[in-house]
Amino acid sequence: MIASRVVQIGKRVSDGLVGTGGFTMFCLYATGWAIRGGGAFGRFRLLLPQLYSIGTKSMPVVMLVGAFVGMVFGVEAFDQFKAIGQEARLGGIIAISVLKQIGPVLAAVMIAGRVGGAISAELGTMRVTEQIDALRVMGSDPIAYLVVPRVLACLIMVPVLTVFSDLLGILGGWFVIVRGYGVDSGEYWAFSASFVGPWDIFTGLGKGLFFGLIIGLISCYKGFNCGAGASGVGRAATDAFVTSFIAIIISNFFLATLFKNLYQMIWGTGGITAFG
Repeated sequence: MIASRVVQIGKRVSDGLVGTGGFTMFCLYATGWAIRGGGAFGRFRLLLPQLYSIGTKSMPVVMLVGAFVGMVFGVEAFDQFKAIGQEARLGGIIAISVLKQIGPVLAAVMIAGRVGGAISAELGTMRVTEQIDALRVMGSDPIAYLVVPRVLACLIMVPVLTVFSDLLGILGGWFVIVRGYGVDSGEYWAFSASFVGPWDIFTGLGKGLFFGLIIGLISCYKGFNCGAGASGVGRAATDAFVTSFIAIIISNFFLATLFKNLYQMIWGTGGITAFG
């Protein structure tokens, strides 16, 4: 029994190392094609449809969810701030929370759910039906033709969608706090402006850029390495979302720590807070 357990653990570790190595090589190969422009397949005509599919079609749902998250934030936090007479300072709290954390993570998770699974299923179907092999036979590189445009589209559109998620989240909080609870609009925006700086905006967009890269690479890798048949395609789509979601949550912690340390190295620990 002990020997069997050791063999199972060893197999899982070996499979994990093999998968990590395969994913690393996949990322390096895709990066190489992206830097070289994808050869004959790096033209804008391949990127434009992906920008529309990944970005434009995802905009309504990202904006809707962002607005209601900001509204819920305002509803839940208003009573606590009102109890100490600082309800106007909620503008700063909502703005900084949305810009640095909620907006980038929310946009990335929505893209991973809506687009990541679709990319993996599309490429997985092409693998199962041997269309990827057909590209190789014709002398075309499937990484350059299929992967690079999708990864670049995710890299570009996730930060763009993060901006819309941020805007709607802040406006949703303003609507509840100002229109719903009667807080002075001028004070609300004054605290929002005083508490948010360029570094906070840069932090949110930097996270969105990294999240987009994660979603694109993981989704394409899962599609390229899916199992046989319809069940393999479905499993690849599910794995793409779950893996992307876990990677987003984990990397968000390390990115938050990185940006915080960079800020302290450059400007020190001082700065404006929500309470002065």
